[in-house]
Amino acid sequence: MRLSQVEYGPVTGAKIVRDVRVGDVAHGGHCVARHEGKVIFVRGSAPGELVDVEITQDNARYSRGTAVAVREASDIRRVPPCPVAGSCGGCDFQHLDPAGARALKSRVVAEQLRRVPGVHFDGVVRAAQPDDAGWRVRMRYEAAPDGTPGLRRHRSHDIVPVPPDGCRIAAAPIARPRVAGIAASTASGPVWAAASGQNAVVHERVGTREFSVHLDGFWQPHAAAPQVLTDAVLAHAVPREGETALDLYCGVGVFAAALTDAGCRVTGIEGNREAVALARTNVPEGTFHAGDVARTLTRIPPGTDVVVLDPPRTGAGPAVLRALCAHSPRVIVYVACDPAALARDLLAADAAGYRADVAAYDLFPNTHHVECVATLRRA
Repeated sequence: MRLSQVEYGPVTGAKIVRDVRVGDVAHGGHCVARHEGKVIFVRGSAPGELVDVEITQDNARYSRGTAVAVREASDIRRVPPCPVAGSCGGCDFQHLDPAGARALKSRVVAEQLRRVPGVHFDGVVRAAQPDDAGWRVRMRYEAAPDGTPGLRRHRSHDIVPVPPDGCRIAAAPIARPRVAGIAASTASGPVWAAASGQNAVVHERVGTREFSVHLDGFWQPHAAAPQVLTDAVLAHAVPREGETALDLYCGVGVFAAALTDAGCRVTGIEGNREAVALARTNVPEGTFHAGDVARTLTRIPPGTDVVVLDPPRTGAGPAVLRALCAHSPRVIVYVACDPAALARDLLAADAAGYRADVAAYDLFPNTHHVECVATLRRA
């Protein structure tokens, strides 16, 4: 095997490490390689490939880099369908075919959950259609120097202009003015709003329910995600008529609505007051509290049967999991967009006597992100 060599690019002066054999995928959208005993986190690669790496960050403990030439390609590599793939910071797995990317994501989830006792993960990341291009229903654009819409480069404030046929959301292309803003495909049609404008309320639909949500508020970016996750929550929680349920980090009330329709008495907690106001309109049958979830949870009387939580990427945190387990619910369904944060929180649940079954869904195609649904029951 050839030894890796170091050169410097003639234009930027960046360090180029030649002939680097790439190791396994790691959480965060990169693969792990080594050069002269030092770890390099390589973006734009796949396990087993031989690549040239441009070093983008270098410190005493590790380096970060991007594959700029592929000497030996993986069989899951493809030509990225987007013309700005590799330049913008969005779709970091677009150089991989969708099935191959899901296989790598399953390895990441399994590795993150490996340290949690008693957890079960079937090793499958389930696809949702569309599973490649055209799946986004929302996109935030920045203004490029020439005024055209663009997206940020990876780990940078630089803006990459987006061509007219790039980054289409799940609808007909939206005419975009030459300012920063948000494009969305909603149940009531396509919307564009300038970032400096008011936070408009748009309408979405899940099943037979319609939801009002702020354009700049939280809504799942994949067109199929709200229904996929609602179906998963109901399938795993199996709510029963007359049960009490908590919907934590409830947003505008999507899961609360599903639990209410199943016959539960639902209480929702959410930190965003504007979202809570909309949840009260969307699900008038429920009771909703605006405030910090951990603190508000201490004021909820014991006796909850079903808990659903969908925290931000940082996770709920061990304190919230311990408080939930102290309520002794029949079942907890945890929707997580970061498997590392999920694994940390499942350790706290395990210490409180709850065991987890985890399912994974590919609701962020062309990226390293993956959505997990963990079902916790007392052992």
